[in-house]
Amino acid sequence: MTQSPLLALAPATSHALARWLETEASTRDRSDHTITAYQADVIAFLHFIGRHHGEPATPNSLGMLRQSDMRAFSASERGRGLGARSLARRQSAVRSFLRWLSDREGYDLSAALSARSPKYARSLPRPLTPDQAQDTLAQVGLHDTPWIAARDTAVLTLLWGSGLRISEAMALNGSDWPFREALTIRGKGGRERQVPVLPVARQAIAAYLDLCPWGHRADQPLFRGVRGKRLSGDAVAGAMRKARAALGLPASATPHALRHSFATHLLSAGGDLRTIQELLGHASLSTTQVYTGIDDAQLMAVYRAAHPRS
Repeated sequence: MTQSPLLALAPATSHALARWLETEASTRDRSDHTITAYQADVIAFLHFIGRHHGEPATPNSLGMLRQSDMRAFSASERGRGLGARSLARRQSAVRSFLRWLSDREGYDLSAALSARSPKYARSLPRPLTPDQAQDTLAQVGLHDTPWIAARDTAVLTLLWGSGLRISEAMALNGSDWPFREALTIRGKGGRERQVPVLPVARQAIAAYLDLCPWGHRADQPLFRGVRGKRLSGDAVAGAMRKARAALGLPASATPHALRHSFATHLLSAGGDLRTIQELLGHASLSTTQVYTGIDDAQLMAVYRAAHPRS
């Protein structure tokens, strides 16, 4: 059995980290994936501090951290090849833990918390054009096995038409069907949202269920793999990979790109960011705002057409 990484820490530190993670999960509504990432990030930091100081990190020793300690951690992580974006995320988790520890124990960690995160350029999403998305749906529908062709078409139509994450589509169960005009989705952090379901998506799912050899059961997954188990995201990614190879599309044409396409096409048609934020299930509007940088040419065209002095 693999030993828990928490057991390698000083008992008081292990207890503090566990308490912080519980707080994040219960009061900040973090997803299991986020909690796992936070734990790994903070443990990496605590192990470094232990090596850096020559003894295991304790709450008291953490309360005396200086800016030089944080800089040394950053230099160590960059030396191991960690990119700026990953390091910034790791430092964010560490600062959150240290703030919680400072508030709980009364430490003055202002110097350590003032250390700057590395700057990085946020990469823009790479959506498919409407024609590329249509061609992709047509291509996956050419699979030799009719029910798999119908399944893949249904899944990708739902991703593009409703802006779902692949994990959200895979989590759907037979009890969710039949869909109405809107579907309740439980996304990251347990946040629920309503997403529209186009008639073409409902028709595609109905066609898949008519052909599916396991039929439709309320207590079973809606989308199934070749052995009848819940369909995996890897299988959908594989179907998309074959389609883009046949169509000559770039490697960025992934199932997640269809979610980006959903947002971009809505924005291009005049959708407002707040509405798109709600449809995508983004916790912060800043996450949605990356889409405003995608079609600068169209934004300039709208500006020139609409501004009275243009």
